[in-house]
Amino acid sequence: MRALLPKNPIAMLSREKILLGCILILAFILRLYRINNPVGDWHAFRQADTASVTREYVKAPSIDLLRPQYHDLGNIQSGLDNLDGYRMVEFPLVNAVLAWILRNVPSLDLVITSRLAAVLASLGTLYALYRLLVLISGRPVALLAAFWFAVLPYSIYYSRVILPEPFFIFFSVVSLWQFAVFSRSRTFWSFLWSTLALALAALLKPFVVFLAPVYLGLLYFFRQHKAYLDYRTYLLPLFAFTPLLAWRNWINQFPTGVPAADWLFNGNEIRFKPAWFRWLFYERLTKLFLGYAGLLLLIGNFKKNNDLPVYLAWAVGILAYLSVFATGNVQHDYYQNMLLPAVAAALGRGSYYFYQWLRQHLKLPLALAIIGLVSLTTWLLAWQQVAGYFNVNHWEYVKAGAAVDRLVPADAKVIAPAMGDTQFLFQTNRRGWPIGFEIDQKIAKGASIYVSTSYDWEAKALEEKYQVIEHTPDYIIIDLKQAKL
Repeated sequence: MRALLPKNPIAMLSREKILLGCILILAFILRLYRINNPVGDWHAFRQADTASVTREYVKAPSIDLLRPQYHDLGNIQSGLDNLDGYRMVEFPLVNAVLAWILRNVPSLDLVITSRLAAVLASLGTLYALYRLLVLISGRPVALLAAFWFAVLPYSIYYSRVILPEPFFIFFSVVSLWQFAVFSRSRTFWSFLWSTLALALAALLKPFVVFLAPVYLGLLYFFRQHKAYLDYRTYLLPLFAFTPLLAWRNWINQFPTGVPAADWLFNGNEIRFKPAWFRWLFYERLTKLFLGYAGLLLLIGNFKKNNDLPVYLAWAVGILAYLSVFATGNVQHDYYQNMLLPAVAAALGRGSYYFYQWLRQHLKLPLALAIIGLVSLTTWLLAWQQVAGYFNVNHWEYVKAGAAVDRLVPADAKVIAPAMGDTQFLFQTNRRGWPIGFEIDQKIAKGASIYVSTSYDWEAKALEEKYQVIEHTPDYIIIDLKQAKL
């Protein structure tokens, strides 16, 4: 890689800025793929829940950060009827900002705006990761890591979803970058930005605590600057996690809006069993992230250098995270979003040292051909795993939801059966229940509309009892307040 860069330092810096700019542009273009699709792609249920918090803020008279609400009034997530629709998970700062934008520019589409915000956050992550790795591994490694973060198919998809993850990753990597700056220079502003970013990351996902080994690794890497003797180093976690503790204490007042989470740890007792290793290290890391061939690039990380302890510390944090939240990580692949910066960094470092090894044994054209072939194979095989994620699997939900939005009063509460999957309910632009059964009880709780894309026994029974608003081959909409005579 160094052989390809100009020897003049100024020219080198300029060329690397151009390369970084090109990587950012490439990343942006890739993340526009199907960005205007409705919320019906991979993990649509979680995206729908997140997007509905923003939508309820847009509809509300004002934005209440302490009492976020969403569309699901049922008892599936918390085990309790949630008739106020509270959504007490991540602190809704991102939702509130997006809602403020949408309230002031009503012509903007909620879904596209939310996805573009995620894309911009991912570009910020890419830049912050580059700046972090420049400090610990040098510019060539940093550029390669930025490239891999830009093009990994898993990264492309999860950088344009309506989830807290893109913003969580952005704040966590910014915090690490600024902590590296602080460890080296001990400036007030780097301390402040690292603390603030870590606090925001923690409010979105407490999982950021598993990056603690990386902070320790950075202190060790810059040990000659003796930041470990600076009292602010020990105040940083105190200041950063206090808002999270306050938020967690606050949401305990709203048990109906707090989803059950104990199962995430080891609910199915899969931790350290063969299936745990297979799903996380083969199905996810090897296939989904690396497209098999990427493992060859990771081999380069066995190269011993003074930056290796930081990467090892990152690996320790990730292993701890995968072990503690064993069931959550196995059951949902979006839980591995936290691995993205580390995987990109490892690919960047591994690619660089793998290329250096090839250059020692082969001529330049052959070395470039091998590294190019391995990289292309990695991308193509990983894309095969991720390509289906972009597909909308239930266009009938979109059609039925649009019909409800056209025919039904805005304040109507809707039953949209999808076996608890809230993506159908989200398409109706109404609050209600994502599952059928116990219809009389739901009517007593305020349900006035039943919509289904499956003309099953329940829909047929309700059709005989209540007035039908519209019935097409794709859906049936029933007015539960108008009984047939």
